[in-house]
Amino acid sequence: MTRFAIIAMSAALLSGCSVVPESRGQQRAAPRAQQSVTVATAARPQESQCLTRLGQAGVQFSPLPDRYTGEGCSNIGTVQLTALRSDITTMAVSNIGPVQCDVGNVFASWARFGVDRAARQLLGSPLQRIETMGSYSCRNVAGSARRSAHATAGAIDVAAFILADGRRISVADDWNNGSSAEREFLRVVQGSACRRFATVLGPEYNAAHRDHFHVEGVMEGSSFCR
Repeated sequence: MTRFAIIAMSAALLSGCSVVPESRGQQRAAPRAQQSVTVATAARPQESQCLTRLGQAGVQFSPLPDRYTGEGCSNIGTVQLTALRSDITTMAVSNIGPVQCDVGNVFASWARFGVDRAARQLLGSPLQRIETMGSYSCRNVAGSARRSAHATAGAIDVAAFILADGRRISVADDWNNGSSAEREFLRVVQGSACRRFATVLGPEYNAAHRDHFHVEGVMEGSSFCR
């Protein structure tokens, strides 16, 4: 039995939720240039617990196999998120790829308690979808030789929030030029992210983040928030 099957079975048994992973026939072959290697290992107890927490939070997801895709780049203990849960309904998340399970749990909590509740309180409409610019990407931090957290699926770039009433609140358009309520909303949700993630970067950090929030890791003690 592969590690992938063991993780899915463990999560289902522990949480009572149904996790239906992709079949082998549905997995896409990685480009040869990346020399992707999928590794089957024994399930890690911490991973099974993380998958259980996702299921208990009402998140729709699939656990993914470990994969090494290049020097310093990997997907270890990752999941594919397909839908999140608010207090009252499900919320979509777009353009997101593999993400570390622990980061996925924090992201789901932030979406529910930080973003959706702020949208209802400040903008009068619940959150329907979070638009991202992706999660995993085998690349360095811009302008450096150091691998980005994206290279290990430990970060997500968030571009915009779609409300149930059809409004689209984007970091690029509304951080400075939105209505007073929209500007407050974006600052509130960034502040909420800073209480959950280890690193949060936004428009006031540098020009590279003018159009998104970079949320990374799980906060342990203190966070870097700009």
